[in-house]
Amino acid sequence: MPSLPRYAVVMAGGSGTRFWPRSRHRAPKQLLPIVGTRTMLQETVARVSPPIDRSRVLVVTGQVHARAVRAQLPELPTSALLVEPRGRNTAPAIALAALHIAREHPDAVMAVLPADHAIADRGVFRADLSAALDVAERTGALVTFGIQPTHPETGYGYIRPGARLDGAARARAFRVRAFIEKPNAARARALIARGGVFWNSGIFAWRARSILDALRTHVPDVLAPLEAAVTSGSRHALRAAYGRLPSISIDTGVLERANHVAVLRARFAWSDVGSWAAVEPIWRNGTDRHNAVRGRALAIDSRGCVVDSPQRLIALLGVEDLVVVDTRDAVLVCRKQRAQDVRMVVDELRRRRLGRYL
Repeated sequence: MPSLPRYAVVMAGGSGTRFWPRSRHRAPKQLLPIVGTRTMLQETVARVSPPIDRSRVLVVTGQVHARAVRAQLPELPTSALLVEPRGRNTAPAIALAALHIAREHPDAVMAVLPADHAIADRGVFRADLSAALDVAERTGALVTFGIQPTHPETGYGYIRPGARLDGAARARAFRVRAFIEKPNAARARALIARGGVFWNSGIFAWRARSILDALRTHVPDVLAPLEAAVTSGSRHALRAAYGRLPSISIDTGVLERANHVAVLRARFAWSDVGSWAAVEPIWRNGTDRHNAVRGRALAIDSRGCVVDSPQRLIALLGVEDLVVVDTRDAVLVCRKQRAQDVRMVVDELRRRRLGRYL
């Protein structure tokens, strides 16, 4: 049995711009049922219990989404929702959660999970999550999950593992030798060909005290204002603190600088569902062996297409590798290999002041 309390922090503050037009400003990807009948946020919260008791699950989200998050998770107490006055990337979100946890249990172990990942096998995931929490508790390391790559993906960061951690998680835990930024296509192919790398999943485990010490060392301009605001208990102080925080990720702000960082090789199948192209293997079914369809589509001499159209019939004739998304007021059509660039559409809508489509 674990000797220290265990918490889960679910980060639900993203904007989901690469899933436009289904994902919008007030209903981003994590609040939508992208991979099943429940929303991605609901799936993530359900996935962590066990090994983490539901009473120790926290959700960090932005002000604009707080009401929707509460509506989707009525089983969580109001105190479980931590609302950021404005988005400042993952380092401030994690710092805010760690400070709240440390006030109750300074030596608690916490898992940090994005709300928008797809993980089908709950049993394997829960076993791996327990293993990561064990490593974090036993060693004090900042632990990240590494995913065995299946193809030369350019949308993920990579991790090069170093020496094994003795006795940790049946020899699946390693010290991190290097983090590799998202590569271009040629670099990704070279990394896969050489081997010995993992995808960086963005799922973490560490002691609350360990991550707070690392934040204090490497990004004091993030931790110090938040620490003062949380200590004061004032919402005004928290808003003021967020007004002067830098926008920085936990990866670049802390993990790439810290000394005691470990990676646990995950055994569960994983996708960050980072674009419309990523839903293809999830949506494929027996009715159409050549295309991934959710909703109504008629495909003739067409292959490799992703279609999302719950209401209207989409007819495809003689096309390949397209993404087609039909919503009430907007339709997206793009080549599948450009799915990562859908955020460019959102940027252009903002530039043209077409806010009604955002």
